[in-house]
Amino acid sequence: MKYQIVIAGIGGQGAVFLVKVLSIASALANQKCLGTENHGMSQRGGSVSCYVKIGDFYAPAIDEGQADLLIALEGNEALRNIQYLKTENSTIIVNANQQFPKLAFKTFSIDAFSKAKNKEFPIEALNVYMLGVCIAKDAHFPFSLEQIEQAITQMNPKVAEKNIAVLHLGVNDSRSIA
Repeated sequence: MKYQIVIAGIGGQGAVFLVKVLSIASALANQKCLGTENHGMSQRGGSVSCYVKIGDFYAPAIDEGQADLLIALEGNEALRNIQYLKTENSTIIVNANQQFPKLAFKTFSIDAFSKAKNKEFPIEALNVYMLGVCIAKDAHFPFSLEQIEQAITQMNPKVAEKNIAVLHLGVNDSRSIA
């Protein structure tokens, strides 16, 4: 298996947490994993982009036109990072409202900010919610729901139960996304 993921967001949204969860899931699936993050101005609310390569890779950076999946925790960050996606068979999972532009990629958009504002889940769990959307909508996502649950539990057992509930909410809410 070879699968490349770009995670894009702004500082404080938990992009680096997702890299760690996916790294643990890779180990659980007996897959090699390379992950890196570009913090940039993350501590000041600026852009954060992270790369995760699953499979037989030797360098962690993802070149333009190579990513299979873009997980965008914020709409503008999706647009800033689309150049990393393959031109064919790639997917964007984006936290954005209905005004997000149509792109030449398979795109699944959900307004997770509104759901958090409506107290459907804590804003701190937006990253895990979006991971649930990935599991449900990306047919090529390399991990099962159970592997992600185990990875979340290993990552932080104290809040695992709450994060897993939000993960399932993301999976379930994805059924309404075309």
